[in-house]
Amino acid sequence: MLKIGIVLGSVREGRNGEQVAKWMMDFANNRNDQDVEYELVDLADYRLPFLGESLPETEQEEANATIKAWSDKMASFDGYIFITPEYNHAIGGALKNATDYLNPEVNNKAAGFVGYGSLGGTRAHENMRLILGELQVADVRTAVTFSLLADFENFSVFKPADYHADNANQMLDQVIAWSTALKTLRGNLATENA
Repeated sequence: MLKIGIVLGSVREGRNGEQVAKWMMDFANNRNDQDVEYELVDLADYRLPFLGESLPETEQEEANATIKAWSDKMASFDGYIFITPEYNHAIGGALKNATDYLNPEVNNKAAGFVGYGSLGGTRAHENMRLILGELQVADVRTAVTFSLLADFENFSVFKPADYHADNANQMLDQVIAWSTALKTLRGNLATENA
């Protein structure tokens, strides 16, 4: 069974990302991909401290448990779809901070992107490609890009155009193919290192 995490990368109150993530989750599940399981992971459920932040001892234990839960959750997947809003030509700070807590958990896995913003989140995707490259995550070419101007009524009610389905299907096909191949690679590497 291939496990793909759909990671909602915004924690902002009133975020549009919840609608986008629900759409992506429903779209993925409705494809009925054989031997593929999708799970929605909301970054807002993980109150991660800033990497390197000094916390009072009373808060550090809870922070350590949250960091471990985030790490374990991300390690449980074979691939990812990151739902990325674009803030100031990049991903949001919360998603960047969350990725800074990861490394071996995500190595040799695949990722796709679903973005939203004035230009469909494309610059956030470019930013994520750089970050994930350092984490040894293979990102797929096709992305889904929702425009705040065209795909959201009054910039807040999500009404995606039908043509996004083609990109979503291509992106999912690529993520599944790459995740499958990289799962084999991870298995071979584990055998070699045993």
